[in-house]
Amino acid sequence: MFEMDLGQRQAAPRGTAPAGAGAVTATVRGGDGWPVPEAVLTVIDGTGNQVARVQGDAQGSVVASGLRGGAYTAIVTAVGFEPVARTTLVHDGTAATLGEVELRRVGGADLPAPGLWRIDPVHSSIQVTAKHLGISSIHGRFNEFAGEVHIGNPVESSTVEVQIVAASIDTANRMRDDHLRNPDFLDVERYPEITFRSTGLRPRGGDRWDLDGELTLCGVTRPVRLDTRFAGVGPDPWGGTRASATATTQLRREDFAMTFNQALQSGIAAIGTTLKVEIDIQAVREG
Repeated sequence: MFEMDLGQRQAAPRGTAPAGAGAVTATVRGGDGWPVPEAVLTVIDGTGNQVARVQGDAQGSVVASGLRGGAYTAIVTAVGFEPVARTTLVHDGTAATLGEVELRRVGGADLPAPGLWRIDPVHSSIQVTAKHLGISSIHGRFNEFAGEVHIGNPVESSTVEVQIVAASIDTANRMRDDHLRNPDFLDVERYPEITFRSTGLRPRGGDRWDLDGELTLCGVTRPVRLDTRFAGVGPDPWGGTRASATATTQLRREDFAMTFNQALQSGIAAIGTTLKVEIDIQAVREG
């Protein structure tokens, strides 16, 4: 009898995955794009039974294996974040991927209290990226800036003002930075300050907002729109309260009188005509 059972097992068709060889995978990130370490993936089958519960790694990757083929509900949780649930279909011998799962912090939807919030430049950044030779990018940042956020009631009446020291541009190359400061680009002796003043704030849904304003750069003032993402409010280690947000926009250099360029023999401009601006701000509540 034993030999017969063994023979029957050996006679299983080649290439057929054993039951329970499926998996569910995910990469867990926060609203800021950073991995959420040690997130937990719980898998529930169609009858409501928990069939797997695993913890992810420091890079936000998590895998629940040993699953039979079928439909499942996958729930991703982490301390300090709101849970996310998704349905997925697993086939024997294959992994069903949830892709990148974004978790929002608990309380992240709570808006800052009305009043004055001052930007903390030590924990904030303003970065600019330009294409170079059409195949790579040059990254720079402004090291000196200050600003205030006045949160209104309603929040749509809030205002933002930022001042940037143009000469503080830093691309990690002294010769290039000196060139960027001269009249070909920022012309910092004539225009030592870059300013932004908001003109409107509109919700886009969830944590996304459109922040409209006027940017003054190289003596030229133009309207710009920042695609803004509010990251939440929370206490800091020094007894204060902080709010965090990120924003991106694209600028055309020629709109701000920065038309210098060098053409290559291929006809491609040495420096791209657009600038990508990425802003990451922490603001501290005053009073």
